[in-house]
Amino acid sequence: MHADPAARHPGRLLAWLVFVLALTGLNYAARLSGAETPDDLAYRYSSSVAAVIQFGLMLGIALLIARGLPRRETFGLVRPRSWKRALGLVALSLVTIYTISLVVVQALSLFTDENPTCEQGLAPTEWDESRAGAFAAFFVAVVFVGPFVEEMTYRGLGFTLIAPFGTWTAILATGVLFGAAHGLLVALPALVAFGIVVGWLRSRTESIYPTVLVHGAFNGIALVAALLVSSPC
Repeated sequence: MHADPAARHPGRLLAWLVFVLALTGLNYAARLSGAETPDDLAYRYSSSVAAVIQFGLMLGIALLIARGLPRRETFGLVRPRSWKRALGLVALSLVTIYTISLVVVQALSLFTDENPTCEQGLAPTEWDESRAGAFAAFFVAVVFVGPFVEEMTYRGLGFTLIAPFGTWTAILATGVLFGAAHGLLVALPALVAFGIVVGWLRSRTESIYPTVLVHGAFNGIALVAALLVSSPC
């Protein structure tokens, strides 16, 4: 059984929208509550456990919404037609994302002193060898688990449900909703741009595997760079 790319599922789409909008509301509520993110978040096992639980719940809800649909096609869990071409597009997507991020940071500097790369507060500012195990667990959660679940949710299920209304509608809608779901303000433009680029990658490769690669590489580079480069935060 294969998914019909032209088939519309308004009930499932509504459920998905309610899900991601609720997630967005919760994240913005947490952000606007004024609660400060601990500086050593990446060095706490509790952070990794909480992240895995959250991602597990997200994946469970996405699977529930998609129940009865062909799973592989619905979530984009199919091999790209050409891995060589897909990897080239992955590289192009990363370059594009970093270029846009640089432009956004420069533009925002004209209006605010806050750095969008610091707003989420997940990356550590220095290396603590005595807590390497906790950092490794956090790295796995942020670089492997998180990107896979988020891509399943947005470029997988979300893209498939919106695509019958137009490919670019799916690219833009999932990009905006993905960016908003992080509950950030200053970093929102960069996150939306990221979501749009990987949405375009999803449309070109018809698979979420390349988007997971981009997402995981981006998060991993950010964590490593935070340890190697003097932090502006």
